[in-house]
Amino acid sequence: MKKPAATVLTREEQQDAASRLRAYLRDEMDVEVGQLPAEMLVEFIERDIGRLFYNRGLRDAETVVRQKVEDVADALYGLER
Repeated sequence: MKKPAATVLTREEQQDAASRLRAYLRDEMDVEVGQLPAEMLVEFIERDIGRLFYNRGLRDAETVVRQKVEDVADALYGLER
């Protein structure tokens, strides 16, 4: 049996995300969902989909850091005599 992954969001964050999800579904899709199903959907997104966004964020951060390192290397090269 697959062990569930540890929760990343706090209980308050999960509840807030579920409330936002309920409002989105109601306002944009005309679908009413209870708090518990919304929380279960948030847990699914966190467990199965959230890593995709997390990994994208890491790759984006790596790109920024690499560029900054290149900028510093260029600045140091410019200081050489």
